[in-house]
Amino acid sequence: QVQPVESGGGLVQTGGSLRLSCASSGRALNRFGVGWFRQAPGKERQTVAVISASEAFRDYADSVRGRFTISRDGAKATVSLQMDNLKPEDTGVYYCAASERNWTTQKDEYVYWGQGTQVTVSS
Repeated sequence: QVQPVESGGGLVQTGGSLRLSCASSGRALNRFGVGWFRQAPGKERQTVAVISASEAFRDYADSVRGRFTISRDGAKATVSLQMDNLKPEDTGVYYCAASERNWTTQKDEYVYWGQGTQVTVSS
């Protein structure tokens, strides 16, 4: 069983940076497609960035492309999301999730979800 655990959220000013990290308290994330998703109050959960198990493929939401970077640390079996030039509209709860597939951009194929970490960007 994969059990993602997120860390690294917090409060930051517009233009600042945060780095989120995702590990698993169960099976390691190395062989799973992993994604970061966010949910703002009153809105649907949206995909932010996804990465394949091999790290060969990545995809980003248009709203974060060029500002966010998803990556893997193989030795630590973690997946990170580096968020730069943050904007107030990036505020929300950020979730890490894993898929049984090595690579997918389909949100409903991510079946193992963490509890989420709050990111708040002040204007």
